[in-house]
Amino acid sequence: MILADSFVMSEKARNNEFTTSKGDRPLIVQFAANNINDFTRAAEMVSPYSDGVDLNCGCPQHWAMKDGYGADLLSKPELIRDLVLSVRNRIPRPFSVSVKVRLLLDVRKSIDLCQSLESAGVTFITVHARTPQQKHQPINVEALKEVTSRVRLPIIGNGDVRSLQAAQDLHDKTGCRGVMAARGLLTNPAMFSGAVVTPVECVQQWLCLTSVTETHFNTLHHHLVFMLEKVLPKPLRLEFNSLKTREQVLDFLAEHLGVEGSAQSGEGGIIQCDYTTEGSYFTEAVK
Repeated sequence: MILADSFVMSEKARNNEFTTSKGDRPLIVQFAANNINDFTRAAEMVSPYSDGVDLNCGCPQHWAMKDGYGADLLSKPELIRDLVLSVRNRIPRPFSVSVKVRLLLDVRKSIDLCQSLESAGVTFITVHARTPQQKHQPINVEALKEVTSRVRLPIIGNGDVRSLQAAQDLHDKTGCRGVMAARGLLTNPAMFSGAVVTPVECVQQWLCLTSVTETHFNTLHHHLVFMLEKVLPKPLRLEFNSLKTREQVLDFLAEHLGVEGSAQSGEGGIIQCDYTTEGSYFTEAVK
């Protein structure tokens, strides 16, 4: 999720928050926005380098809602519709305009919102099957099923998808046209391939990718912390989480997982955005 106002105003924010490559397609860029100008301008700026934008109306974090972002927009359905219409009127199809929402306490209001967005021209809607007030409670499968059955456009189900089987179950129980996962894919990027935990090949590919694209260490390490969560026993996790340099990470992975870092370097097909114009698996914890 990228803050649209910062993205529009700051070259530094654009450089830090949005990087893509020729192979990174199809690509949808998700923005948090609370006014038409910021969302529309941000969408125009990324449109040459992406296939669509998504408006985040689901983030329940206090900082986001306090500033009128994320799930706070659910109390302003007319504004959500206006945000969608503005981008849809400025950027023609097939550029996608989608919205991520959470359930409302009254499922009928969720249906009304989704039907309103459908008439405004959204491409699809992702529905997280909890309300903004709910944290770790089980998702409301029946409410998601009802929304899906009452809206003609594709509904993407979201919430508690931690395995390929969980994705299949959510689809089967609700009839949703697709499934979105967040934490599940952070912990295991190969989840949709059926891998139970992060495959060794996935770690290797991540090292190669970050080397080719010269990814900042914080990003490299942050994702590996998630990826190795179910692979390493707790003492090794704590040791890995405390590492401070790429060299330390490479040494650790070579010693404990037999993964070698890539010697490649360079931009690896990274697109320079011009905004001035429109196998084998880790089946058990490592000893």
